[in-house]
Amino acid sequence: MTTRSGQGALAFASSLRREWFLFLLLAPAFVYFFVFHLWPMAGMVIAFQDFRLIGKSRFVGLKHFIVLFSSPAFYKVLTNTLILSAMKIILFFPLPIVFALLVNELRAAALRKFTQAVAYLPHFLSWVAIAGIWIAFLSPSTGGANQVRGILGLPPLDFMTSKSHIRWVLFASETWRSLGWDSIIYLAALMRISPSLYESADMDGASALQKMRFITLPELVPTMVTVFILNLGFFMNAGFDQVFNMMNDSVISVIDILDTYVYRIGLVNMQYSFSTAASLFKGAIGLVLILSTHVMAKRTTGKGLW
Repeated sequence: MTTRSGQGALAFASSLRREWFLFLLLAPAFVYFFVFHLWPMAGMVIAFQDFRLIGKSRFVGLKHFIVLFSSPAFYKVLTNTLILSAMKIILFFPLPIVFALLVNELRAAALRKFTQAVAYLPHFLSWVAIAGIWIAFLSPSTGGANQVRGILGLPPLDFMTSKSHIRWVLFASETWRSLGWDSIIYLAALMRISPSLYESADMDGASALQKMRFITLPELVPTMVTVFILNLGFFMNAGFDQVFNMMNDSVISVIDILDTYVYRIGLVNMQYSFSTAASLFKGAIGLVLILSTHVMAKRTTGKGLW
């Protein structure tokens, strides 16, 4: 008797023979994830070793984790990471939804396409270019932001060196870059809503706000839940590229995050085992967040990742 796993293997083999060309198209993606995501996980073992480039590495157990958790610098960068991630994920989360709803209400097709194109464009810029744009825009002498402040009679402000403003600069630049792109999935979800639902609501005399409340938003809930869970899986990734390009000595104390901390101790100071321990901690927290959020969403809304 063929077991369920055996039947699954036979079905997969049959699908592979029948759809071999589609699997061939997927091959580069599989290779990419294997080489850059799965295979490097084997190197996590050096978090439990005194790693040496030359010679045999010695197993030391939890030594590096103990040093990590007893370091005041670690808790400082952890706090910065949590604050920046909360701002970028929790505060930013509803913005693409609102933007998608507003774009969806545009009746002129040309205006809608133009708005989407303008909103998508920043996503394709590197953080090097984006940092240059924002540094120039926020310049205390020639920046557009301070020129507006001058018109209003306010003194110039150096946003990039202000500890009280730099986190909001990071949030604003992330919003500018990702708002349009992240709205695509919600626009796609809006397109699959059956027009008959809105036609029935029109017949019942429902207003635009009532249609949005009782039709549009409930239909978006599964997509919103899935996106939120996936975003929480990256909660500890506060944005290395962005922070690295916008960081300076004046504000490093408030935007130094785990990724830049790992970069310094790992690549700059060559403490590979210690930096791997910090990275492993970050990955473990991300895994716990995504699994716990999935369970909570499944129990409360009936929707999760699977």
